[in-house]
Amino acid sequence: MVSISSKIGCTPETLRAWVNKIEVNTGKKVGVTSDAAAKIKELERENKELKQANEILKKAAAFFAQAELDGATHAHKPQK
Repeated sequence: MVSISSKIGCTPETLRAWVNKIEVNTGKKVGVTSDAAAKIKELERENKELKQANEILKKAAAFFAQAELDGATHAHKPQK
């Protein structure tokens, strides 16, 4: 690996990582493929966005529910 890596201008560890990735992607070695890792990353990002949207919707629902209660309270007060 050392002689090959020096010939292509990279470190032995970089070459080892590339070989490892190719072996995983082709099924010669057990691990998470590049495609699967990309899909996981995409799904994690989408999950984060959905959680943020859910929190916003919860806060909005609580706000409007409270506004509805405040309006109902004011509607039942006797007018002077």
